[in-house]
Amino acid sequence: METKIYMDNAATTKMDSRVLEVMLPYFMENYGNPSSVYTLAGKSKSAIWEAKDIISASIEGDASEIYFTGSGTESNNWAIKAVAEAYADKGNHIITTKIEHHAVLNTCEYLEQKGFKITYLNVDKNGIVDIGELEKAICKDTILISIMYANNEIGTIQPINEIGEIAKKRGVLFHTDAVQAFGHIPINVQNSHIDLMSANAHKINGPKGIGFLYIKKGVKIRSFIHGGAQEHKRRAGTENVPAIAGFGMAVKLTIEGMESRASKVIKLRDYIINRIEAEIPDAVLRGHRNNRLPNNINFTFKSVESELILILLDMKGICVSGGSACTSGSREPSHVLLSLGIPYDLANTSIRFTISENTKKEEIDTVVEELKLIIK
Repeated sequence: METKIYMDNAATTKMDSRVLEVMLPYFMENYGNPSSVYTLAGKSKSAIWEAKDIISASIEGDASEIYFTGSGTESNNWAIKAVAEAYADKGNHIITTKIEHHAVLNTCEYLEQKGFKITYLNVDKNGIVDIGELEKAICKDTILISIMYANNEIGTIQPINEIGEIAKKRGVLFHTDAVQAFGHIPINVQNSHIDLMSANAHKINGPKGIGFLYIKKGVKIRSFIHGGAQEHKRRAGTENVPAIAGFGMAVKLTIEGMESRASKVIKLRDYIINRIEAEIPDAVLRGHRNNRLPNNINFTFKSVESELILILLDMKGICVSGGSACTSGSREPSHVLLSLGIPYDLANTSIRFTISENTKKEEIDTVVEELKLIIK
């Protein structure tokens, strides 16, 4: 079935044509290796630093603190593994939550096999971490707190400033997975005392296969990929210049219109929420009602499995999700929803809608009407 309505922007977004336009010259004309010394190479190197300038300014950081990676997953792996290695002489304890993306959870499980101790914090029914529990969990061996900025499934935004304050006060590094938050809500790494932050391009209408890791100056973190001198000798390998240039443009476009776009998307989000709650029996919104990402809507529908809903909506050309795109195909219910205390059977009925500024009200009405028929 031809796709008619796309509401899965948390999985990926359509690349902006202006982003593609910026990328194209670095495939065919300005194709020089940025590590070389001639003029053609200089154009590639300039594109990299221009993108770093744009990205760092968007989070109140410095261009020298931006390191390009192949994805948000790689950024998360780098941040956690490299801190564990570099600060092993200080301690072997890491704190995270039970609702992190699998890029964080599976990395922590890997480190547990290496002898590190991981504390997985509980969250409340809305998905928010208990600040008091976080403080209690910190001990003399704690070297890192890794808590996502906003959840990819339920959209709940964590109290990042408070977490950063605690980490700074206790002398513990703070990493946040901001893949879903970056470009959608304002982020200030200075005010939030963030030491490391992960993000990628394809969630903000940029290309796939490119992410970044923000590493605050002074953080003792080691190389993730060994080889040449790229990325200040911390991430070897010839840079993906076209994707980096596209990432910079995607960030520029996203930051310029963030406030007005968020306002528009929130109105559409709340319109969907209000219609579903009013017209579909036993539909329950998951995640915090207000303190959530502008584009995220997550509902459970009693007695109807999400897999069936997804298939029937797809037959109508409607794209939504049953949770994280990274767990697509799994018949197990979301670990995020189970961590909220939702029963196993009910957690298997979750549908996530993630919209954009291009979502039309008429499309929303169509989706809700089709959903009503399916649930009935």
